[in-house]
Amino acid sequence: MNYISIIKNGIVKENPTFVLMLGMCPTLATTTSALNGLSMGLATMAVLICTNVVISLLKNLTPDKVRIPVFIVVIAAFVTILQLVIKAFLPDIDAALGLFIPLIVVNCIILGRAEAFAAKNSPVASLFDGIGIGLGFTLGLTLLGICRELLGSGSVFGLPLLSETYNILLFVLPPGAFITLGFLVAVINKIRS
Repeated sequence: MNYISIIKNGIVKENPTFVLMLGMCPTLATTTSALNGLSMGLATMAVLICTNVVISLLKNLTPDKVRIPVFIVVIAAFVTILQLVIKAFLPDIDAALGLFIPLIVVNCIILGRAEAFAAKNSPVASLFDGIGIGLGFTLGLTLLGICRELLGSGSVFGLPLLSETYNILLFVLPPGAFITLGFLVAVINKIRS
């Protein structure tokens, strides 16, 4: 199995944000800045990688009747660990992302990859799938956050790039998330075709 193609698949062909359109709640809600988008993407990627590996290791021990509950318990365990680490070491990120960290438990990207890939493949392949899909999600959220922060605040990662006279407040508000995502999806679809 070619692990590089698995990673590339998660970033390009099956990008959760721009191709599969999964995980839209954190995508739209947390990308008011590039840092928030990057942080949410990395948090989700950490849970995705750990979950994929553990579910792949447990796939032959888990009866079909309890497969989904087992997946959710594994995901919840890693999200709880992640949330405690973020609270302890990154309180600013914890304050910015707030409720969206525990909501990673119900992120359809993680449960979908557990069902579609990790439950059917080796732990090493599942690790690389988690890296690829996680990178695709992180890149998507970061790109969306960069665009929204630049247009709405005139900065990227907190560094001012535009004068305040060019700021368009709409882009850091919820409607701006939909508008920016729509334009980015259109541009990416045009590039892909």
